[in-house]
Amino acid sequence: MTTDDQQLIDECLSGQTEAFGQLVVRYQDRLYHTLVSVTGSAEDARDVAQDAFVQAFHKLSTFQGKSAFYSWLFRIAMNAAISRKRKNRRPTVSIDAARENAGVEPIDGHPETSPSHAIELTEQQVMVRTALAELPEDYRTVLVLKEMEGLKYEEIAEIVGCPIGTVRSRIHRGRTELKEKLRVLLKDE
Repeated sequence: MTTDDQQLIDECLSGQTEAFGQLVVRYQDRLYHTLVSVTGSAEDARDVAQDAFVQAFHKLSTFQGKSAFYSWLFRIAMNAAISRKRKNRRPTVSIDAARENAGVEPIDGHPETSPSHAIELTEQQVMVRTALAELPEDYRTVLVLKEMEGLKYEEIAEIVGCPIGTVRSRIHRGRTELKEKLRVLLKDE
């Protein structure tokens, strides 16, 4: 954990609650974007992120500093996402609907890139998102944390609440399944 995070936490615990606002600003975008990948919905990601920050604020005194603040916050968010999913038990949404709900369409912002490259890149990203959405939630979650968030195995294990060996196994199996799903998608193209 950064000393800056710890300082903000200490300030918040001493009554300067605006310090928590700085933590929110620091981590809200990262948490939201990760949750969009995990939940498959921009709306759910916003709600879960908001719930997570509220719970983190109320539970801040229980934060022990043994892990990074973001790891602790993300664990709260994952628990909130699981609770929300249990409560809602909605039918699965197509990847096209999820993309529309998320409002996120990959854009290649480099002006020197040709339009055809941008189209190909977008198609590849859609295929990866489609394949990722078809993975079991356990595999998808650890892959998002490892590959998109760049977290270490130890941090992932703490967030998802399972041993490091299980995390490694899920990542390996998730990569294998993702590779197979992408192979099938590319073959269909």
